[in-house]
Amino acid sequence: MLNVRNVNQFYGGSHILRDVSLEAQAGQVTVILGRNGVGKTTLLKSLMGLVPIKSGAIEFLGRPIQQWTPYQRARAGIGFVPQGREIFARLTVEENLRMGLAYRPAGTAIPAELFELFPVLRQMLGRRGGDLSGGQQQQLAIARALAAGPKLLVLDEPTEGIQPSIIKDIGRVIRMLAGRGDMAILLVEQYYDFARELADRYLVMERGEVIAQGEGESMEADGVRRLVTI
Repeated sequence: MLNVRNVNQFYGGSHILRDVSLEAQAGQVTVILGRNGVGKTTLLKSLMGLVPIKSGAIEFLGRPIQQWTPYQRARAGIGFVPQGREIFARLTVEENLRMGLAYRPAGTAIPAELFELFPVLRQMLGRRGGDLSGGQQQQLAIARALAAGPKLLVLDEPTEGIQPSIIKDIGRVIRMLAGRGDMAILLVEQYYDFARELADRYLVMERGEVIAQGEGESMEADGVRRLVTI
């Protein structure tokens, strides 16, 4: 589904990503862990075309996409939930969801499945996004990314600042989506226990490099908690 090979990225003279390689496969949750400032968010922004890479290759569904715009990547089937959610605070919940359908034909209906995944959104269609709680905004951000039916869902720290009950709901949705077998999920996460519960594969980053990787079920044995504890 996604194949990243030897990606390097710089901010000015600072070498942020150093020969980063990873794969994300359909039906699996691939988790990227690491302390603050190791390049996790930069990696995701590079995958989405929000920042350019200096060298390396990014392939999606067998096609090189490193020269594509963010719009082209979204249209090809990559959904992105950024850190901090970045919903449109002055737009209603319904309008936010329709933004996820921006490149679909006019009049395309909001998929009913989104309200099955996140029932609270149906009750709040007419409310402005800025009036929702943090957890509700996160659910809205994920639903917006899912609206167009992506083949790859990329999430940047979806549990940040979220109450435990909604963290459980988000985890349930992620596992359900992966379980269908037709979507790959790439998840950046600092909350170790959440990551361990969901990970089919894991990678640990430090100073812009992947320093450890393996099967999700081996995270404890591999000492991943120690690698990511601040």
